[in-house]
Amino acid sequence: MAEKQSSKEVETAKQLARQEGTGSVFEALPQAVVQKTKEAKVVKDQPTSHKYSTSNFKISHRKLNMLANQISGKPIDYAILQMQFSEKRASSRIMNMLATAKDHAIRYKRLDPSKLIVSQAWVGKGPRPPKRVEPRGRGHHGIRIRSNAHMKVVLEHGKTLEEQKAIAFQQKLKRIASPSIIREDQPLRNPARQWTW
Repeated sequence: MAEKQSSKEVETAKQLARQEGTGSVFEALPQAVVQKTKEAKVVKDQPTSHKYSTSNFKISHRKLNMLANQISGKPIDYAILQMQFSEKRASSRIMNMLATAKDHAIRYKRLDPSKLIVSQAWVGKGPRPPKRVEPRGRGHHGIRIRSNAHMKVVLEHGKTLEEQKAIAFQQKLKRIASPSIIREDQPLRNPARQWTW
């Protein structure tokens, strides 16, 4: 068996190889290239949205869809407030889900809580449980089906209520055409179909 060489012997052998021109190809690389490859880091994109869902619970998907339409497109705090004062049975569960989704978006995705809106809200059907027999009068029977459903929401950065009101106010100002002597460069709003004199 060959004896193991010490580090000094290895370094002297490398120097002799460099002088003779028979050194390793990898050692001939410039140091700047090696440093660039080490410094290159993968920069992850900042998340812009957060998706959250309720579990399947006993409710019709049609009834749950009314609540989804009520909160879709609204700021998250306004949506939670709507669910807090809603008379629907499922509103308390949706309110808790929205509060948890807001907390997760702020804590894990680092999203700005003042700009969070419910950009999307949709409802899906859950697994259908086994059918049950419902006894009826006069010896008849029916089939009882208990439906399950769940709601999913996507929280994103959007415009707050104040920003939406300011944009709507600016749009209303653009529509106003002042009746003055100066001719404006706007087309007539309701042009008459014939001569008016």
